[in-house]
Amino acid sequence: MSTATVRTASQALRRLSFTFAGDGSHAACLATGADGGWYVESWRLPGQGAAEPVGLVPPEGRAEGLRSQLAALPDGRVLVCRHDGDRHALVVLAAGEPAGPAVELPLAAMRLPGLRMLAMPGPAGPAEAPVAVLLGTDTRPVTTVWLLAADGSAPRVVAELPGLYGGGVWLDGAGRLLALDRVVGGMVKTVVLDLHLGSTSPLLELGESSNDRLVLFDPATGFGMLRSDAPGVDRLGWALVGGADPVRFPDCLHQPGRLLRPIALAPDGPGTEPRVVLQMDHGAASSLVLWQPGSGRLDRLPVPPGRLGAVGHWSSAGLRMPYSAPDRPAALATVDVDALPAADGAGWRLDGSAVSGDGGRWQSARCLELAGPAGPVEAVVYGGEQWLTAPHLVLALHGGPADAWRLEFDPALQRMAAQGLAVVAPNQRGSTGYGPEFAMAIRNAWGGPDLDDVLALLAGIAGHRAALGLEPPALFGVSYGAFLALLATAHAPAGTVSRCAVVAPFLSGGRLLAEASAPVRALTTRLGGDRPIDDARGPRDVLWLADRLRTPLLVVHGDRDEVVPVGQSRLLRHELLRLGRTEGADFRYVEAAGAGHELLAEEGAAVLHELLAGFLRTGRPA
Repeated sequence: MSTATVRTASQALRRLSFTFAGDGSHAACLATGADGGWYVESWRLPGQGAAEPVGLVPPEGRAEGLRSQLAALPDGRVLVCRHDGDRHALVVLAAGEPAGPAVELPLAAMRLPGLRMLAMPGPAGPAEAPVAVLLGTDTRPVTTVWLLAADGSAPRVVAELPGLYGGGVWLDGAGRLLALDRVVGGMVKTVVLDLHLGSTSPLLELGESSNDRLVLFDPATGFGMLRSDAPGVDRLGWALVGGADPVRFPDCLHQPGRLLRPIALAPDGPGTEPRVVLQMDHGAASSLVLWQPGSGRLDRLPVPPGRLGAVGHWSSAGLRMPYSAPDRPAALATVDVDALPAADGAGWRLDGSAVSGDGGRWQSARCLELAGPAGPVEAVVYGGEQWLTAPHLVLALHGGPADAWRLEFDPALQRMAAQGLAVVAPNQRGSTGYGPEFAMAIRNAWGGPDLDDVLALLAGIAGHRAALGLEPPALFGVSYGAFLALLATAHAPAGTVSRCAVVAPFLSGGRLLAEASAPVRALTTRLGGDRPIDDARGPRDVLWLADRLRTPLLVVHGDRDEVVPVGQSRLLRHELLRLGRTEGADFRYVEAAGAGHELLAEEGAAVLHELLAGFLRTGRPA
């Protein structure tokens, strides 16, 4: 048997897209090891003891796509919806022989622009019972709803609903009533879909022009939590759905600059006041808080610093949630809420986190606030207390632009840290997680306030290091961060940047708009990426600044990049050659065959991690 079909928990370095079975007995996720090939994991969640993951790799050993949707079934099987453009393949995966490939049962193949999958609630039913609801959209403003069984029978149409629908919260345990968010007239309202009748009825309408969405519901008590901008700003509230009392919006649930997400209700049952665990995200890290409607406060739960996964299931075994930290690859945490705080750590357990492949420890990181031109800039920093005086230092810029570095495991940054590089990963203006004003600072100004922040950080770090006789920092960026890194390299004074490595860069918002796919063009237009900036720095076009890229340069791009076309990097290469630069000496261009936009997370990623870390440490392009 090929070793490509064997996957164990100790190999998984990244996990995402966690989903829980309706009865909480199993979970599923996408996982990848050092080779970058993604596969499905099924987790058994016993009432006591550790959660146990099993890799479900198809017989041919091929990798799953990062866009695959998963639904964990109560019997341990995993429903998978694989997407390839407008083609969608639905299969169910089950564990095969020990350490062998999974058993795959094809269910359906569908062709339409969009397809979403929602698992049914409750325990497993008969073989012919539905296991998921499918929501499909085509070129018409209509959403088609199917019920899907896992026995190989064709999906059954139950409704064709005018309009577009998202969300999905079950209102009963039998799988009949489903709350969906209907988008109409630019507003979002939650409606109830009766899957037996194929019809909808209103559920939440707090105001004529408000957006009202149900986000959590307990069928046993009618307690529900919702998100609405009816109070004037987007806030969390609660109500007994269907009751006569008005919706309440407690002050403690309004945390400006922080994102509160309800995760799970305590399994206390009727007759007790509801207890809700919420995830609070602010900046790079996240935390957990416990809330009860009658308390008027949020009680913080003492969990380790890191990043939580925004989904979970709370049962008598505890609250289970995905968790990751810079030195802890993503895995499933079990939190005994009632045991916290526990001095002996009994209230917290992490199952399935991979160990370092070389027998050592993963490199740790922490969050620091650095001085920026318009206020503090938070950064995730590897390198310990002496990071600023490390022999080699990298300033790493994230993609997006609507993204941010998180306090979580990152294989590429880990590879750099393992090479002895200190890494500073800042969340400059335009990053998410610091409130809407911070995130929207670069709207209509790509390469504006964010470039100001990066250049200020570069100047401060380079100046301090120069005083100690240390080399300037290197720059690393991915996608939008690659665009920003190239701009910063061109505009920074001589001696500020030692070398620059970029992955999947674009050259300007306007050039990206002219060449990219429709979804990317829509995002670029919405964020004003093509708007020119009129200041002393001139146009934010890397091609026009190529003559100023004089530090050693490494450019990496996948030739099947579906987000930033590879033509952007090819054009930069041709311009550098036209300017008389020598490929292999002044710069190196690497085009990864068969790789897409997420090439640092796809099959073969480990080779690219090593290439980038080596270049950022030495500056040698060959």
